Amino acid sequence: QVQLVESGGGLVQAGGSLRLSCAASGRTFSSYAMGWFRQAPGKEREFVGRISRSAGNTYYADSVKGRFTISRDNAKNTVYLQMNSLKPEDTAVYYCAVSYILAAMTAAHYNYWGQGTQVTVSS
Repeated sequence: QVQLVESGGGLVQAGGSLRLSCAASGRTFSSYAMGWFRQAPGKEREFVGRISRSAGNTYYADSVKGRFTISRDNAKNTVYLQMNSLKPEDTAVYYCAVSYILAAMTAAHYNYWGQGTQVTVSS
């Protein structure tokens, strides 16, 4: 069992930045890949990006590529999502999740989820 807790969401103006954190507890953090998803009102949950177990590999959705960066600190059991140049369309609840699959990009391949943190970008 893995417990995940996201933090760092809030209200920011377009063009601003936020850094989300996801703290994990339970099983060995470095043994699984981590992903970030988001869900806007009335829309399906959307893949944002993922990071490998050792942080040596990352992958991003086209919609955030070049603006968002995922990193992790295995010593702190924490994964981060640095979001720069935010746009109103980035407004959503952001979730971190655990996967035992190396290159998972769909929600169905993630086993544990946090409760989410709201990010609102004003124009």
